[in-house]
Amino acid sequence: MLTLLIQEWSCSSNMADLLQKVMDHAVAVARKAGEVVREALRGERAVMTKSSAVDLVTQTDQKVEQLIIQSVKEKFPEHRFIGEESVAAGEPCVWTDDPTWIIDPIDGTTNFVHA
Repeated sequence: MLTLLIQEWSCSSNMADLLQKVMDHAVAVARKAGEVVREALRGERAVMTKSSAVDLVTQTDQKVEQLIIQSVKEKFPEHRFIGEESVAAGEPCVWTDDPTWIIDPIDGTTNFVHA
């Protein structure tokens, strides 16, 4: 699941064009991420825990999150990220006025683990 928080952006035609570019890129990277998840469902899924035995993370979660961050950074270097797996691994959760992507790489990891 991808969410982009945009604060205080005006609704000019230039902004509408930028928002369309962002949306188009979000759809493209979500499709790439979906391919990674689909491929992972065909094989073994390495499962780890985060804060408790029921708070699961897989290598696929981590791979998808990094794919999204790297792809968006290349296209929109001024954008920021708050990733579920990055924050769980100790990366700070920092809010700014910059466009910020909130990333939950696999929404429903428990279901994913059990295919």
